[in-house]
Amino acid sequence: MSTRVAPTDIRVSSVELFFDLVFVFAITQLTTLLAQDPTIIGLVRIVLIFGNIWWMYGGYAWLTNAVPPREPALRLLILVGMAGFLIVALATPNAFGDSGVVFGLGYLVVTVVHTEMFLRTSEESALRALGRLGPFNAISALLLLLAGFTDGAVRWTLWSASFVLHWITPYFIPVSGFSIRSAHFVERHGLIILIALGESVVALGMGLAGRDLRPGFILTSVLGLSVAAALWWLYFDGEDERAERALRGADRARSPWLALYAFGYAFFVILGGIIVLAAGVIACHRAFRATRPGASGMVSRGWWRHVRRGVGVVSATLGHRAAWCPPHCRGLGPVDRNRWSRGLGRGAARRSARHSRRWGRRRITDGTPSNESGEGVREDRS
Repeated sequence: MSTRVAPTDIRVSSVELFFDLVFVFAITQLTTLLAQDPTIIGLVRIVLIFGNIWWMYGGYAWLTNAVPPREPALRLLILVGMAGFLIVALATPNAFGDSGVVFGLGYLVVTVVHTEMFLRTSEESALRALGRLGPFNAISALLLLLAGFTDGAVRWTLWSASFVLHWITPYFIPVSGFSIRSAHFVERHGLIILIALGESVVALGMGLAGRDLRPGFILTSVLGLSVAAALWWLYFDGEDERAERALRGADRARSPWLALYAFGYAFFVILGGIIVLAAGVIACHRAFRATRPGASGMVSRGWWRHVRRGVGVVSATLGHRAAWCPPHCRGLGPVDRNRWSRGLGRGAARRSARHSRRWGRRRITDGTPSNESGEGVREDRS
């Protein structure tokens, strides 16, 4: 059994950061997948995959908050969970195809390790909550594994059932049985935002792989970086500190619900927006090459609004504007929104997409070569 440690003694450990790097690889895979298929069907597929992955990542954040991985045995179990996440990430691009079974097996490993580690907590209330949570997680993992053996509508149904089951589970278990160490919890989620934003910067380089550094490419990349910087400013301009104070000031029964709404549901929107941002940056570069001018519109029309709303939900849940929340999630302090960063991010996103589309049309009109082989770009009017 792990020894219970006072909340003030817990900070994010290096093995948790190592774990997060594997999780962000899954985000990179999702980004690439969405950039290849920026359609409604492609977006729904991303939502289902990421919804299931994010739920179990959140489970590990709650896990290490309750059971700090200090002992060698716990660290080894974390590494096994990392291996499961790596398998999930590797199978993500074709999770709805031939890699479905591999995805399901990796997800099952992640789920089993999560349950095994949580059983090592010394808190009886958390064990009782896990007794209700564990079967739901296991059923969801088995649904994903079963989906790998099917295809068509049945596969989509099983994926959707797993997604829905995960996200409604809190209403059927005693969530208030978990204790939240606020400093660790807020720091852990802030770090995953930073790492995910770093992934979006990597996408800037991915979009320019094998291409000449022309002025239009450079400008589009700088605008994309401006968007990422605006999101960093929006969240880290005191929002994380206010979140920690709100969680620390809440009573034991309320703080788990606050953590769930602010860092579970709302962060799903925030990180989903970052995925779309990174895919949109890649699409902007493609639009500049005039291969798919319309795809870059996802940057200006959707992602920034959803990320801003996600950050707003975090503020509202931990502040006084949480009218949409259940009673246990309301009334914990002021909300301070950074209008400057909102305007910067939204404006940079629109300028980036507009710039890429304009240059894409100009290259079509002028017959400018679209690749190093010198072939002209022709507009597809079929």
